Amino acid sequence: MADPGDRKGRAGEDIDERGLSSVARGYRAADRYIGASFSLVASVGVFTGLGIWIDGKVGSRVPWFTILGALLGMTGGFISFFKTVLGKKSSP
Repeated sequence: MADPGDRKGRAGEDIDERGLSSVARGYRAADRYIGASFSLVASVGVFTGLGIWIDGKVGSRVPWFTILGALLGMTGGFISFFKTVLGKKSSP
């Protein structure tokens, strides 16, 4: 009798994968990387937008807050990206 925790079907394929196209399987395998990429882009966009907004409020001629926001967004985004991508090991 099969263990209820066993996720393999008769043909050895994962039960959750049965009936999915190869494209769907590819997206499912890449979901962690897609999410990490989205968070990288979002953090750069949000912090850069915040810097633009602060520069507009302050009225500075040199966009220091925009530059600072972009650098903070890139730094935080890359840290989050690499923690997500390199931090989780897939189990066999």
